[in-house]
Amino acid sequence: MTGRLEGKVAIVTGAASGIGKATVALFRQEGATVIAADVTAGEGVLAADAGTEADVVRLVELATGEHGGLDIFFANAGISGGLASIFEQSPEDWQEILRVNLIGPFLAIKHAAPAMKARGGGSIIATASVAGLRAGAGGPAYSASKSGVISLVEVAATQLCGANIRVNAICPGLIETGMTRGIYDMARSSGREDMIGHLNPMKRGGEPVEIAQAALFLASDAASYVNGHALVVDGGLSCSHPHYRQEYGRTSF
Repeated sequence: MTGRLEGKVAIVTGAASGIGKATVALFRQEGATVIAADVTAGEGVLAADAGTEADVVRLVELATGEHGGLDIFFANAGISGGLASIFEQSPEDWQEILRVNLIGPFLAIKHAAPAMKARGGGSIIATASVAGLRAGAGGPAYSASKSGVISLVEVAATQLCGANIRVNAICPGLIETGMTRGIYDMARSSGREDMIGHLNPMKRGGEPVEIAQAALFLASDAASYVNGHALVVDGGLSCSHPHYRQEYGRTSF
């Protein structure tokens, strides 16, 4: 099935690579006009800092001024901040991670919602993470920021009551992107590529397009009654506490 976003206007942040890039391609394939934005400009990608209000306002004004309105905003931009412990991070580290990962989606909601209301409704999607569900999947500031995103979409969905604007989050597990490249490179260089994603029941890492497909669902009319929800896409990682699992039909690990 194609054309699920025919006639829709979308903004995608963090669009230069990984999940954002895959989503831009998929949204366009499904008929949407997409404004792709990233902190670094590239081919077909506008330079914009998702955590800077003026830049978010500019993206929304571009959608409404040049394309007639805004239907979808995928607040996907994010940074990891590394795996340093609470005792190794500074307030400045936290401020920057929260600025991009949490204030960015807040700004997207704040400025996209009025434009969507004028259009009769819309869909706002924010990238959270399984790290926002429980400990063990990211650094402290990153995890706190993604937990905040989950709470933010719940609050925003409630505050947009009656506006026909849905606000949801996606919680990816381990996905091969620029942010996780170091993990993948380390595993491959040490000959332990088979350990990537070994703690989830699918026993593999995810691909950016698998998260893009989730974003497409939430952006489309197929998710017309999905609101205030955090959709987990992690191969089953978060369905239990991580541990070494025996493969089905085998008697040893």
